[in-house]
Amino acid sequence: MTDVTPAAIGMVKAEPEPIMVDWRKTALVIIDMQRDFLEPGGFGETLGNDVSQLASAVGPISKVLAAARKSGMLVIHTREGHLPDLSDAPPAKVERGAPSLRIGDPGPMGRILIRGEAGHDIIPALYPVAGEVVIDKPGKGAFYATQLGDVLKQRGIENLLVCGVTTEVCVNTTVREANDRGYRCVVIADGCASYFPEFHDMGLKMIKAQGGIFGWVAGSAAVLEAINA
Repeated sequence: MTDVTPAAIGMVKAEPEPIMVDWRKTALVIIDMQRDFLEPGGFGETLGNDVSQLASAVGPISKVLAAARKSGMLVIHTREGHLPDLSDAPPAKVERGAPSLRIGDPGPMGRILIRGEAGHDIIPALYPVAGEVVIDKPGKGAFYATQLGDVLKQRGIENLLVCGVTTEVCVNTTVREANDRGYRCVVIADGCASYFPEFHDMGLKMIKAQGGIFGWVAGSAAVLEAINA
C-alpha cells in the first residue's frame, strides 16, 4: 500500500469534531434527488408536502458534485422506486396514509415512484454523467436489496459524503446502514433537506450526537474547502 500524500487527504471541519478524510477512499452519495420528490405532481406532493422545501439542497449539492467530479471521486446517485408490477413494493408501504395518488398510480410525470417513469428520474440540475453509479432501491436505505455494498467494496471505499433527501428518512436510514457496515459518514448539512425543517434539524442532531454515534455533519463550504485544499 502506498503512503497517503498530502494531496490525497483533507481535514473536514465537522461536528462533533474535525475528521481526516482520504479522498481516494471516499465516495459522494447523493440520495434520491428525484423529480418525484422535488417537483410538483410527484410522490412528495401527493403526500400533501410543500416540495419547494427541498430546493435549498440543490445548490450545495451541485457545488460538491462539481468538485467531486473534478477530483475523480466516485459519485453514486440513488433513486427510490419500484418495479412496474409492484412486486418489490410491500402492501404496507403502498397502502399507507391517504395520499392523493398512491405508488403506481398514473400522475403528471408517469406512474408514481415507478422505475423508468419520468418522475422517478434524477432532476436535471444533478443528472448523472457517464461513469457515475446509479443505485435503484426499493426501500429507504440505499443498502437494502441493492448492489451498493458490492460497489463500495470493489472500489475500496471507506468514507461516504452523504447528501440528498429527505434528511430524516432516506438520508438518515442510509447513514445508519452505512455505520453498521463500518463506513465513516460525513453528512453535508445544507446538501440535505426535508419537507419539515424541524425534522431536518433533528435528523442532523441524531447523526452527530454522542460523539458522532452515526457520523459527522459538515456544511458544504467546509467539505469544498477540504477537497480543494
